[in-house]
Amino acid sequence: MIRFFKIYLSFSFLFCISALPLYAQTSLNIKAGEQWYGGAVNEAHLMPFKDGYSLNMYGDIRGNQAVPLLVSSKGRFIWSEEPFKFSFEKNKLVISAAKSVVTIDSAGKNLKEAFGNASKRFFPAKNKLPDTLLFSKPQYNTWIELVYNQNQQDILNYARAIIDNGFPAGVLMIDDNWADYYGRFDFRADRFTNAAAMVDSLHHLGFKVMLWVSPFVSPDTEVFRELLAKKLLLLDHGGDSGMSWEKAEKPAIIPWWNGYSSVMDFTNPEAKTWFLGRLEHMVKTYHLDGFKFDAGDAEFYPANGLAFKKVSPNEHSRLWGEIGLSYPLNEYRAMWKMGGEPLVQRLRDKKHNWEDLQKLIPHLTTAGLLGYQFTCPDMIGGGEYGSFIGKDKLDEQLVVRSAQCSALMPMMQFSAAPWRVLSKPNLAAVKKAVAIRAKYTPYLMEQVKKAAATGEPLVRSMEYEFPDQGFAEVNGQFMLGSKYLVAPMVWDGGTKTVYLPKGSWKDDQGKKIKGPVNITIEVALDRLPVFELLTPKN
Repeated sequence: MIRFFKIYLSFSFLFCISALPLYAQTSLNIKAGEQWYGGAVNEAHLMPFKDGYSLNMYGDIRGNQAVPLLVSSKGRFIWSEEPFKFSFEKNKLVISAAKSVVTIDSAGKNLKEAFGNASKRFFPAKNKLPDTLLFSKPQYNTWIELVYNQNQQDILNYARAIIDNGFPAGVLMIDDNWADYYGRFDFRADRFTNAAAMVDSLHHLGFKVMLWVSPFVSPDTEVFRELLAKKLLLLDHGGDSGMSWEKAEKPAIIPWWNGYSSVMDFTNPEAKTWFLGRLEHMVKTYHLDGFKFDAGDAEFYPANGLAFKKVSPNEHSRLWGEIGLSYPLNEYRAMWKMGGEPLVQRLRDKKHNWEDLQKLIPHLTTAGLLGYQFTCPDMIGGGEYGSFIGKDKLDEQLVVRSAQCSALMPMMQFSAAPWRVLSKPNLAAVKKAVAIRAKYTPYLMEQVKKAAATGEPLVRSMEYEFPDQGFAEVNGQFMLGSKYLVAPMVWDGGTKTVYLPKGSWKDDQGKKIKGPVNITIEVALDRLPVFELLTPKN
């Protein structure tokens, strides 16, 4: 049977609904000079999209955040409540495989207006904030230092070293492998002799403490058998796509990066109640402050999965996101359609190389375009631990530049201990980046509150803030709010070309510059170039 959908069109003040249903494929002519962005955050380094690009978002969010939204530099946007496929073919944008009504809105004139119109209609800001400590101070994650050897003594040693080396206390995240198995919500006794006392000690040092959790449950365990008996897990239809949930008995076993597990079915309200109850147990028993919610990718909900309520794989991912709304101290790495909510997102794990460092700016600015304003770049120096294996010495310049790149983004998160991997001069450069963040924190916090109220991005692409000035493909610099242009070094070297738009600017060394102009500057290893917009020129 052919699936149909309607296309909603909006032109300036005219809003018209097509009188007849159209086929599930349609194409838009791309206007002269029109650039398109959106879909999946982890694809942002490929934006604006080029001829030949294609993505079907059904069950594929590219391991990070995604939204059924495309926005254009000419003010147009495309939205649907369900995933769809989009392709760029010569001078056309083709929309197909839509699972729901598709809205095409042409009321805006530029990228900022396209985003604003979409945000107000489909993912309005809730005027609620995550815990502001996530923004006001650096974050520290135990992953790269300990990987799967999370244990009480080394976590305390890491926290004390943060303070001893002159870094400010902030949020500390205890990462994976703190429990005996997935689904068991208690610290493993062989590595944590008194987890509550450990958390109390971390609080005394000035930290708030988050704990890594996932929706997975290790099979053939006591908790697994309990949840299966209550049918709170995703089930397997066993090859019979017509099987009802009531008759299903076997669990779906999901392959993921840590083996094979069952997964919670949050379409079942009882599963959500059980999971939230276990989180509250962890808070009360061990005095935790919040949680790092990992996994939950749409890719982990396979076609053979049978849920209490029939939904798309993407909706399973969104329901995982709803769990975090109970905790102001939260972080997600995978998300679907939760723009405007007080949820903290983190970019997908980046490797310890320059190529991945160069992805941070386009990925973060695109997250803002999709409504994820409270997004953290990945861990400084990289968070993809496989790229650290076998390395007895890191690229120190890369670590410094990574810290500078994060310094004026919404959040900055350390994992690899700078005092362990850097020489004294390079450690001093990283500490200077932290000090620069502290200098701009009052302005940053103003923007955080504004983003919660309006939904407008904290960190903005040049095209967003300065439309039609030729900045659509400038990915080496960004705007913090509307006042500061930040141009970190994301290439191996010491010189950088900065593109200044119209207006009067003052750089971080006090020099005044009149734009528009392109300037090539020397960037010492301890310098983060920042340009303040003094008087915009319209």
